[in-house]
Amino acid sequence: MAMTLRLTEEEQDALRERAVLEGMSMQETVRRAVREYIAKADHRDRVAVAAELITQRHGVALQRLGE
Repeated sequence: MAMTLRLTEEEQDALRERAVLEGMSMQETVRRAVREYIAKADHRDRVAVAAELITQRHGVALQRLGE
């Protein structure tokens, strides 16, 4: 799917510099950044769900350990 990404001049300059340093196109640099962002957000969500489950199942024990 194609999309248009509007960047400020400063953002575009920074992206161009980063792409050159990475030896990639600006498009691939952005695609990599999006993939990494989504992976980190998915991980953060899974950790939050797991933490909530542990808190629900072992809340009393966790409170006692904190005393």
